[in-house]
Amino acid sequence: MNCRSCAAPLTHTFVDLGLSPLANSFLKREQLGRMEPFYPLQALVCEKCCLVQLDEFESAQNIFSDYVYFSSYSASYLKHAHDYVEKIIPRLKLDSSKLVVEIASNDGYLLKNFLAHNIPILGVEPAANVAAVAIREGIRTVCEFFGEASAKGLRAQHGGADLIIANNVLAHVPHLNDFILGCKTLLSPTGVITFEFPHLLELIRNGQFDTIYHEHFCYFSLHSVSQALARHGLRVFDVEAVATHGESLRLYVTHATNAQCVPTAQLQRQRKLEDEAGLDTLSAYEGFAPRVNKIKRALLSFLIATRESGKSIAAYGAPAKGNTLFNFCGIRTDFIDFTVDRSPHKQKMFLPGTHIPVLPPEALHQRRPDFLLILPWNLQTEIVEQCSYIREWGGKFVVSHPELKVIP
Repeated sequence: MNCRSCAAPLTHTFVDLGLSPLANSFLKREQLGRMEPFYPLQALVCEKCCLVQLDEFESAQNIFSDYVYFSSYSASYLKHAHDYVEKIIPRLKLDSSKLVVEIASNDGYLLKNFLAHNIPILGVEPAANVAAVAIREGIRTVCEFFGEASAKGLRAQHGGADLIIANNVLAHVPHLNDFILGCKTLLSPTGVITFEFPHLLELIRNGQFDTIYHEHFCYFSLHSVSQALARHGLRVFDVEAVATHGESLRLYVTHATNAQCVPTAQLQRQRKLEDEAGLDTLSAYEGFAPRVNKIKRALLSFLIATRESGKSIAAYGAPAKGNTLFNFCGIRTDFIDFTVDRSPHKQKMFLPGTHIPVLPPEALHQRRPDFLLILPWNLQTEIVEQCSYIREWGGKFVVSHPELKVIP
């Protein structure tokens, strides 16, 4: 395998999480007796550009053409989208003469906020079932995978984009250089792209190994993504740390030739943080695997002790990160009775690999678990508030990252 950014040979393992099914390949009851494909979940790090990445065992078309993730079921993420729009409109002076394009626009959760300001929008969403929801909501959406060829067609039909939004999509792209070329092709001469992705520095610091799954082909630092962008004539001129997904980076990117966008002091500070952490050297990546195993042992010790004492355990959420956690740790219904999720698209399904049933949140009232393991730990505050009623019967919350914690 060669680096999907710089093409250098990959020989260094970042972490090996064993074998795992695709994290969003939920099962119906009639599928439980069939064979499930498991793939190696081994993250490698490039010695040359320090991009952490997985091999491609399943095509993006098979992974994303029919998808179960809908952004609109998280209240905190909807607020995040709204706040972004209210901030970016005055910053870029967007109005009815501008075009905003979101790549991987999902169900229109973000673009609908621009409509309230009469700003033209276009969504590009590869999952047909998700795109259909956005279209029903009045969000102009094209159902296709994005890349250079796609961008040429979109530009010919709609003109250049003044703002391209790519939130939590860059990590999902197997053909990274083609995707970046597409962004460059679609972007107007003075336009701006904003990328959001979970920050590799926080993944390492907080042991967030469960954010590694086959749908995420790459794990970015500012260092590695800047090199990939520069290779195609794009440059980062500003960056913000945002709280989503356990802390993400929001990059502001433009054409290298656009002199209007001047590098900010915040960009220099973020680069310094990564330099101090040594993210441009292989040594920064070598101590991660032992910390992952420590988190695994702590969680299993808690689950074993709790079950031995006769207590019941349920989980909250059915995110991809939860499926990585459960399959890596070997956690099945002998430990977790069930999980609950607000999305009706996941309810009555079973988690891949572990076959833990996904029920609606009302099941918590009915079955009264003693402990509730929060799988989307990045939404911990929101979930604890929503499910505070479990305290009525003495229920407690549990999170496993960055270390195991019980919340009364």
